[in-house]
Amino acid sequence: MNSTIGMILITIGLVFDFFGCLGLIRFPDVYNRLQASAKCITLGTCGILLGLVAFQGFTATGIKALLCLVFIILTAPVSAHALARSAYRSGVKPWEGTIMDEYEKDIKKIR
Repeated sequence: MNSTIGMILITIGLVFDFFGCLGLIRFPDVYNRLQASAKCITLGTCGILLGLVAFQGFTATGIKALLCLVFIILTAPVSAHALARSAYRSGVKPWEGTIMDEYEKDIKKIR
C-alpha cells in the first residue's frame, strides 16, 4: 500500500517537474519563467520527497526528506521573488504582451 502511494506521489512530482522545465523553455520572459520554475518545481520536488517518505516511512531517510521538503517550501518562493525583484530593478523589461505592471506602480509610489 505504501509503495503504491509512494509511486503515485513520485509520478505526480515528476509531471510537475516536467511542466516546470517545459515552462522554462517555452515562456517568453524572465518573470514568466520564474513563475513556472518556482511553482512547478516546488510542487514537483515536494511530491517526489513525499513519495520517498511514503516508501521509507519515518526512518532517518524519511525524516531527512521531510526536512528537505520544509526547506524547499520556505526558500523557493522567496528566492524566486528576490530574483524577480532584482531583475526588475536592474532594468529587465517584461514581455511586450504583458497586460499590467503592478510593480511599476508600487515603485512610483515609493519615489
